[in-house]
Amino acid sequence: MNNDPAHDVRPGSGAMFDQIAHRYDTLNRLLSLGIDQHWRRQAVRSLNLRPGQRALDLATGTADLAMMLAKSQEDLLVVGSDPSRKMLDFGQQKLLAESLADRVSLELGDAQQLRFESNHFDGITMAFGIRNVPDRAKALREIARVTKPGGRIAILELSEPRGGLLGPIAKFHVHHVVPRLGALLSGASEYKYLQRSIAAFPAPEVFAQLMRDNGHDVLEVRPMTFGAVCLFVSTPTVH
Repeated sequence: MNNDPAHDVRPGSGAMFDQIAHRYDTLNRLLSLGIDQHWRRQAVRSLNLRPGQRALDLATGTADLAMMLAKSQEDLLVVGSDPSRKMLDFGQQKLLAESLADRVSLELGDAQQLRFESNHFDGITMAFGIRNVPDRAKALREIARVTKPGGRIAILELSEPRGGLLGPIAKFHVHHVVPRLGALLSGASEYKYLQRSIAAFPAPEVFAQLMRDNGHDVLEVRPMTFGAVCLFVSTPTVH
């Protein structure tokens, strides 16, 4: 019998991310070769937000994307939600340093059960989080529910690199460099889970259909960086 508390931490859970929160930002920059911020900027642009609107960033982590949203438009109000308390603590420090705490609020939350009323947000983002949600269909329905009619949703997710001359190199990076370098630098095995979860995530066209089946009108499926990441842009289905 294993009495180690870490043994009971579910892969991909908030508790798992609590264990790597202190190095999460640094590891993201290193493991993505600095491209992760470019991916987030593409997600922000896809929402077409306007000043004074409201946005929700799910799986906000240390609030990188929430801060980008706030900086993208004057007086934009942003809520960042995440199941990891320690990740949010680091995010709050960054908000204070950037003087954004008056426009970005962070809270514990579960994408499968959002506390917000229907038709509440003008835009919703979720970067590298839907992969970790146990019931993705339920989360997608909740995301569609709380988005205003005509509002936009941008979901970024890692995927298996495919195609192109550099596709095999990108695939090698995901399968071998990411888990090994992540474990070496963080002293944690969580990055082995990262590679496994990417491999298990549905192909872009399959996930796009899951979105359609759960309240989303998919506007765009955009592979980036040799297919290592995909941006899904949608709006709530009009009934």
